[in-house]
Amino acid sequence: MSDEEPGNAMRANPFAPPDETEPAAPSRPRSLFGEILDWMLAPLLLLWPMSIAVTYLVAKTIANGPFDRGLETDAYVLARQIHPVGGVATLTLPDAARDFLTGDNVDKVFYQVIGTRGELVAGVSDMPLPSEDDRPQPGLVEFRDATLHGNDVRIAYTTVAPSTDGSMSGNGQSVLVQVAETFDKRSALANEIIKGVILPQFVILPLAIVLVWFGLSRGLAPLTSLQANLRARRPDDLSPLEASSAPPEIEPLVTSFNDLLTRLEQNIDLQKRFIADAAHQMKTPLAGLHTQAELALRDDVSPEVRRSLEQIATGADQAARLVTQLLALARAENRSSGQVFTHVEMAHLARLAVRDWVRAALAKQMDLGYEGPDEAVFVEGNPVMLREMLSNVIDNAIRYTPAGGRITVRVQPKRDTEEAWIEVEDTGPGIAPAERPKVVERFYRILGREGDGSGLGLAIVKEIATMHGGTLTLGDHVYQDTPRLAGTLVRICLPLSRETPSLP
Repeated sequence: MSDEEPGNAMRANPFAPPDETEPAAPSRPRSLFGEILDWMLAPLLLLWPMSIAVTYLVAKTIANGPFDRGLETDAYVLARQIHPVGGVATLTLPDAARDFLTGDNVDKVFYQVIGTRGELVAGVSDMPLPSEDDRPQPGLVEFRDATLHGNDVRIAYTTVAPSTDGSMSGNGQSVLVQVAETFDKRSALANEIIKGVILPQFVILPLAIVLVWFGLSRGLAPLTSLQANLRARRPDDLSPLEASSAPPEIEPLVTSFNDLLTRLEQNIDLQKRFIADAAHQMKTPLAGLHTQAELALRDDVSPEVRRSLEQIATGADQAARLVTQLLALARAENRSSGQVFTHVEMAHLARLAVRDWVRAALAKQMDLGYEGPDEAVFVEGNPVMLREMLSNVIDNAIRYTPAGGRITVRVQPKRDTEEAWIEVEDTGPGIAPAERPKVVERFYRILGREGDGSGLGLAIVKEIATMHGGTLTLGDHVYQDTPRLAGTLVRICLPLSRETPSLP
């Protein structure tokens, strides 16, 4: 394919520099535990093979010591056996010495005696010779490493001075005595030393890693405790953390976090106070607007004006209801504003709430009923807030259930789970499963749904239920007596009171 073909024209250049305009994806920081563990274990694992190498060198030095002394003794013994015979150096060895110099089953021993004229007196002839400068003084033994017959050997060598009486003639050169030994026993001893040092390390190293892991876990325990403390807190708990109980290293972090909580609490309080003040200020003019519209409707006005006045009155009622709900929502959200919790009998409270909404239900020709147990059902809560919660659920059911529908309020004690179930079921259009998580959000309304609600009713119910340690569940309900009749089921689960007060 030529360079002008479309295939090459559209091919990306793999060697082109990256586009600097595209922001790089932020890399996630590593775990603090893993970072410290790496910096502690990496040097340990790096130093371990280095320690093995150093240990091997030390073991070789230790192994060479006793064998060098033995080899030095052999060289001294061999030097003492050199005697002049007819002016020539000769070596006279007893049988025991010859057997000793032949070596053992492990190492091979070689020896060599070079006379004053450079002739071979005894021993092997091909043993490497030291240089003239390296020959030691008579009576001193030197060591060197060499190769003999394909074996690495350790050589101990010394010199024997010629007799001063001229019994050993020559050119004034000393007699050279060399004893060589292979490294087998030395290597075996060095390996034994290595095994004695390395094998325990295979046990110590994993144990050290476990101890480091345990130490880090214990050292980071305050962070884990701080995390557990934050996770266990209620969403509305903005109280400061105990900075004095934190380690000095993280105390500044805890102090800064407490400062953040303080500022957050102040901002939330300002927001709630603004909502409450605004709602209070709006109630009076809305009530006046509704009253003026009602008074104007008593006069003889044209149909167009009457229609406008009715819309004004309806709008004022809706706005007043919205203000009331905003006040209820502000009180429910402000859970730390000194709400007093007492023993509340939910069955009695539910009957009162149903009684409050009978007139609104009859206006839409609805069957509003109550079902409850004969026994008292007590919960710990604020009666005003709980009644507001029930009113919002019933109001929501009346607004969205078609005329002629059925609404039932039910209170059930569940002793097995220590809960009180407050259920409100209706024959309304129901709530789709995908919409249920959204309808409990503020000001959310399902598209196409008839009704003049503000979208705050279920949000208030959820806040009040959460404030009392309960939950809100939305579902479907099918009436057993009329299978074709279905609707919405709203269930509020509140914890039962542990202490049941005596009724008057």
